Amino acid sequence: MPGARTSPVTSTAPLQPPGRNAARWLILGVICLAQLTVILDNTVLNVAIPSLTKELGATTADVQWTISAYSLVQSGLLLTAGNAADRYGRKKMLAIGLALFGVASLGAALAQSPAQLIAARAGMGIGGALLVTTTLAVVMQIFDDAERPKAIGIWSSVNSLGFAAGPLIGGALLDHFWWGSLFLVNLPVAVIALLAVLSLVPESKNPSGDRPDLLGALLSMIGMVGVVYAIITGPVTGWTSTQVLLSAAVGAAGLAAFALWELHVPYPMLDMHFFRNRRFIGAVSGGILVAFGMGGSIFLLTQHLQFVLGYGPLEAGLRMAPLAVTVILINFTGLGARLMPRLGTPGMIVSGMSLLAAGLAAISLLGGHGYGGMLTGLIVMGLGVALAMPAMANAIMSAIPPAKAGVGAGVNGTLMEFGQGLGVAVLGAVLNSRFVALLPVVAAGAGSLPAALAHTRTDAERSAVQDAFATGIGTSQLVGAAAVFLGGLLAALLLRRAERSGQEAEPTGQEAEPTGREAGTPSVPAPSTAPAE
Repeated sequence: MPGARTSPVTSTAPLQPPGRNAARWLILGVICLAQLTVILDNTVLNVAIPSLTKELGATTADVQWTISAYSLVQSGLLLTAGNAADRYGRKKMLAIGLALFGVASLGAALAQSPAQLIAARAGMGIGGALLVTTTLAVVMQIFDDAERPKAIGIWSSVNSLGFAAGPLIGGALLDHFWWGSLFLVNLPVAVIALLAVLSLVPESKNPSGDRPDLLGALLSMIGMVGVVYAIITGPVTGWTSTQVLLSAAVGAAGLAAFALWELHVPYPMLDMHFFRNRRFIGAVSGGILVAFGMGGSIFLLTQHLQFVLGYGPLEAGLRMAPLAVTVILINFTGLGARLMPRLGTPGMIVSGMSLLAAGLAAISLLGGHGYGGMLTGLIVMGLGVALAMPAMANAIMSAIPPAKAGVGAGVNGTLMEFGQGLGVAVLGAVLNSRFVALLPVVAAGAGSLPAALAHTRTDAERSAVQDAFATGIGTSQLVGAAAVFLGGLLAALLLRRAERSGQEAEPTGQEAEPTGREAGTPSVPAPSTAPAE
């Protein structure tokens, strides 16, 4: 029956190019929904602190651990989760991550004590680590070269949406329900996403099936947890406290031991030779500094809006929203993806990071005493983030072989976590130093704005303290702007050199990099996209 054999091909060929998954955009929607849930749980709990203190009897230490348990576990497991996804199957790990996240969310909603809530949040961190790594890895597998920049742009926008929407959603839920509702909303999302993943997402995994690197996984967890814990506790206990210094030392030793082990083990979890790749180093340095600028800026802006301009938490969240809205509009309209062929990856990164730096500078110079200048800076920052972040995620993933896509996503997630924490630590330290130096005599020695205001007796003294705080924030934003701008130049220079090296090597038939892929235009060979089973 020749006609019976040929009719399916002729009926589908005009509608769907060969090799493209027909449900790829629907799959992307499901992935973004799962990713959004993970990001929201990084920010949504902050507005529930008074409720937890009152209804669960949580102490300050309990609250800190409730918030930190999630990010500590998630950041510590990112590389391990990515490696597991590559080895055992990305679809499988994505489904397991959704199931764990849903079960742990239910446990958090039903918690009757701070200890139970902390344990549930740690369980959510395990699921979150699997979701963060597998979502980006699946995007790399189901989209081809032409559509991948737009898909990664949409995926990247979810991070900005989550940071902006977390306090708004949390505030709205707490206005009508109890604190457990913050976790119950995850359940229908997890169930819907799990069913969609099982029915739509194709399985893919590393066809070589490397042996699991158990010691490497342990060392990476020790290193990341130590470093992230030091960053989290530094602002609370002091950067020179024994707790912070010991944690940082353990983390640094763990990461150093991890790097040495990965250089000698036959089946490394993270091939350290990637760090000889200029394309990879350029994307990594840019990624850290964009996260540095974003994390530090948001940390400073939320304080500026509430402590200096006098807005409440929900009002402050609404006034931060233009940053996320700008990112979403740029990426969902595909503007960034259309600019990529014209500017190239280095051009996109240097343009985006220059805009991000300009936005930070505008907030510093124009937004000190009013929201108008700050709004301008937030929009310019959004333009910069929308251009730079997808380009850098694409560059990082392009520098790593498709068979290691999960590990690549783990590296990307680790960079974001580290960069944001570093931004809070460094820019927060600059703020405190400048603020203390400018305090009037009446409040000398105070270590925070509330403590300084408590020493004031007149409106003039109160105004002087607020001016000192605003000046400290402005100085911090300028430091962040300078770091982001210089980082953009460095990243673009390294990526440009990598591209030139690749072009010079092509005529001789030699590969410029071990991955054999050009920055910004990754190709996915058949073995990694074909069904694993």
